[in-house]
Amino acid sequence: MLNNWLKTSLLMAAIVALFGAVGMLLGGVQGMIIALLFGGAMNLWAYWNSDQMVLRMYNAREVDGATGGEYYAMVHELAQRAGLPMPRVYIIDEAQPNAFATGRNPEHAAVAATSGILRMLSARELRGVMAHELTHVKNRDILISTLSATVAGAISALAQFGLFFGGGDRDRPNFIVQLIIMILAPLAAMLIQMAISRAREFGADRGGAEISGDPEALASALRKIEAYARGTPMGAAERHPETAQMMIINPLSGGDLKGLFRTHPATEERVRRLLELARRGV
Repeated sequence: MLNNWLKTSLLMAAIVALFGAVGMLLGGVQGMIIALLFGGAMNLWAYWNSDQMVLRMYNAREVDGATGGEYYAMVHELAQRAGLPMPRVYIIDEAQPNAFATGRNPEHAAVAATSGILRMLSARELRGVMAHELTHVKNRDILISTLSATVAGAISALAQFGLFFGGGDRDRPNFIVQLIIMILAPLAAMLIQMAISRAREFGADRGGAEISGDPEALASALRKIEAYARGTPMGAAERHPETAQMMIINPLSGGDLKGLFRTHPATEERVRRLLELARRGV
């Protein structure tokens, strides 16, 4: 666990350093200072607000015991099994099957599932998915995922804003260099996000299998979600690709550069590990 936190801290530091480097390249020393100050303020803001920002991006609506039906009851039961406070529960009105968790800690957490996943999966499979998401809460992955999504999005915005910087003096790059930065900086941020996400997905799969007591159900769910998600675009995710790493399966279509930067490990490998856990009686 300590090694995992150290690795994550280094990766988050790399994102902040990238933020400062983009500022330096676009605006010289003054640009770097402004970018770092902005990055620090944004991280502080994101700590308190990024979960609600992400939920708003996906137009998620909160449900309770009266409106959430079996889905809400399932999350309640799994949270008790995991020894967690009851998170807020949301539904996203999207056809693509997917789910994510967000929040700054277990006491201020939320889980969200699309209407597509609620329709498509069996109760047993959905239970495995929600156990996976609650493992992210239990492992405190959710703050890192939400913060990295927020900072990566800001890096993309900063790089694009850089085109409006005046160029030509010795502290600032010319237009061609700015254009290269605009393209490469968001890709670098996405690569760092990939490194943050991959190990955490394997850990959440294992934890979800342990909480639900049914590794095969989660393996079956992952296969189904992968198959259906490929052909069912999710508009909010396409508009905000920095949030893709929060989902249980990458929600992005593979039709452009976004498809080259997958933030999740291969589903086949995740399924293989889960079936191995089932064989060992986990």
